[in-house]
This record gives sequence, structure tokens and C-alpha cells, in this order.
Amino acid sequence: MVLSTDQRVAILLHEGILGNGGKTGLTLLRYGRAPVVAVIDRECAGESLFELTGIDCDAPIVDSVASALPYQPDVLVIGIACSGGVLPDTWWQDLKQGVAAGLSVINGLHTSMASDPELQKLLKEGQKIWDIRREPPGLGVGSAKARSLQCRRILTVGTDMSVGKMSASLELHQAAQRQRISSKFLATGQAGMMIAGKGIPLDAVRVDFAAGAVEQMVMDCGNKYDLLIVEGQGSLLHPGSTATLPLIRGTQPTGLVLVHRAGQTHNHHFTDIPIPPLPEVIRLYETVAYAGGAFAPTPVVAIALNTGHLDEASAQEAIKQVQVETGLPCTDVVRFGADLLMEAVMAGYTKSALPRVY
Repeated sequence: MVLSTDQRVAILLHEGILGNGGKTGLTLLRYGRAPVVAVIDRECAGESLFELTGIDCDAPIVDSVASALPYQPDVLVIGIACSGGVLPDTWWQDLKQGVAAGLSVINGLHTSMASDPELQKLLKEGQKIWDIRREPPGLGVGSAKARSLQCRRILTVGTDMSVGKMSASLELHQAAQRQRISSKFLATGQAGMMIAGKGIPLDAVRVDFAAGAVEQMVMDCGNKYDLLIVEGQGSLLHPGSTATLPLIRGTQPTGLVLVHRAGQTHNHHFTDIPIPPLPEVIRLYETVAYAGGAFAPTPVVAIALNTGHLDEASAQEAIKQVQVETGLPCTDVVRFGADLLMEAVMAGYTKSALPRVY
């Protein structure tokens, strides 16, 4: 199921605009191609979406699916990450009301909805439910085949979870498109798949096949484009993350873009775990990618700095500090665009013939 420009979208985002669980919906608002005609968040109903989020979208915020129906949506997107992957009962009523009204559903939660008997009874001809988090069929283990590709392969990596790897990937892809570079954004999470229309839900793939799933996706389009931009997941610095290493091995990247939230010194959820100085993080990622010479040298070519919590003057100062600290190009790609980093991506490819000397 692909969201097209002729489909009208309502996003179920209860408590997600101001809370921590709305990343999927907010990303779709910022980068999706289909017009969003209503955002459903009872906490913020009646307020300005632009004033709350800074996203250039004039869709009204309403309190329920019933209040969204007059705006004539075609598709209801589950834009929130609920605890345990299960919708609370009151939100489930919203969902059923939407399906009963004829809306298709895009579901990014771990819980399947397409097989739910209650929803099946409500579906009419032409309606669909797309459960994004389903492991693709026919997967094998990784074999480092992507090394054979001639295209540039850029993977975004992070100092923590939820620091902006997907946004950085999408902004890099948009910059490449503006520069008429033949590029492809490869989605590896639910929000990226909603935007791209396809990809792999990496956190739904069994760990033995994770690198193979990434590799298969890269190989399927590696000979069709000059540049592949692979959406990063997780972090090597996070104690619960298993996604980053399969992405590195499956992509066999020619370069990495490190994503970091300005000023963050510790893991967001585990405050006893520090984030090392960025030069040390760069060394870590390059060392893991190189694996002592088993794989090709893979430089970190640029830093995408998330400054969304800073005013513009403070953001500019933070960017300068990172540039001095790392010696690499750095900017906030959402705030200031990704053209600077795209220059580094294209130039960095020529530097990858030799490992960085520490």
C-alpha cells in the first residue's frame, strides 16, 4: 500500500504531538506526500499544528475520528507508538469508527490489525489494512554482497535512539534530488515505509536474518541508482539496540553520517550510560564497519546535528563547536538543509579507499 498524492490522510496521534510517542505521525506530517486533512489528538484539539510543531501544515487538530470525518479522509494512519504496541481501548474505538466509516488503515504498531476479526467484519470493498511491521518472506543470512555494487551507499548512524536518523536520511535524499543525483531512500522503519511506500521493518525481522534483509533491499536497487541513502536504526551506544550492526553489515556502506542531538551527554533512557565525545563515537563506528580489515574502510563523512530544542543562535554555535571538535562538516539538516552534508557525502566516497589513521 502506497500513500499517493490523491489520498487524503487523517493521523491518529492522541497524546503524540506534545508527548514522546508521536514520532511516526510527526514525521509523516513533515515528509509525507499525501495531503494530511486532519490530526487527531484530544489533548491539543483546536490548537495550531504549526505553532505546536513548527511543521508547515495547516491541517486542523481534532479530538476524535468522528470529528475528522467531515474533512473527508480516505486513510487513517496510526501515528503513535503505544506502550507494548497495543492501542488503549478508547483509541481502539476511534480505529473501529474509522474503519466503519470506510477508511483504510496504515498500522505501524507491532500488533496485527489486518487479521483482527472485529475489523475484518467492518471492512468494505476497496478498504485495506496495511500492517507494516511484518517480516518479509524468503530472507536469508547476510553475505556482504553489497560490496560488489558500484553505487555510493550512505547509512545514517546515531549516538542514541530517536535523535533524527530518519529525518537526516530524508533530507539527504531531498538534497540529492535537488542536485539531480540519482538517489534512492531506503526505509527500515514504519514511518520511513509510510513515506517511501516500501522498505523493510527491521525491528520485525528475526535477528539472524536482519543483515540479510538489509542486503536484499540494497541489492534489489543498487544497480539502478548512483546513491543509496539507508535509514539508520538504533545506536551502537544503546544497551538495547540490535539494529545498527545488521544495517552496517547488510549495507556495506561507503560512508556514514553520524546523527547527534546537540548537548546530549547521556543515553536518553539510561542516564547512567554516557555518550562519549564525538571523535570517540566516530572512531567506534569506523572501527566496527572496518572490522580490522574484513570489510572496506568506511569513514564518517559528516555530522547531522539535531538542534530542534535550541534557538537559532544557539544552534549555530553548537554546529560550529561540533565542526571544531570533529573536523567534519556539520549542520542541522532539518533547520538549514542538507546541501552541505551532500557535498561531503559525494566527496567522502573518494576518501574511503584508505582507513582513517588514529
